[in-house]
Amino acid sequence: MIPVCPTTALPPGEAIRVDADEPIAVFNVDGDFYAIDDTCTHQDASLADGWVDGCAVECPLHASCFDLRTGKVSGPPAKTPVGTHRVVVQDGTIYVQPGTAADGAA
Repeated sequence: MIPVCPTTALPPGEAIRVDADEPIAVFNVDGDFYAIDDTCTHQDASLADGWVDGCAVECPLHASCFDLRTGKVSGPPAKTPVGTHRVVVQDGTIYVQPGTAADGAA
């Protein structure tokens, strides 16, 4: 598991980029934490820099939207989903398990 940050360092509606073998974006949606591949599948833009609306993130480059729970595309122009990663909160710290799909992800 990769330690990300304390839960208090990631306010609701915000995201943080985690530098891993493949960059990961971690989001706080009203106290629930989600992790997806950080790179948009349409073009190389950081999804951590995107706009969060509920459980969706909009890519800052061309407005592709992805469901943070499943990684599925919820708005074009992207057609390919992003990977999801399991998030664990332990002792007030957020951890990500790269390569382990989030619960409920496709």
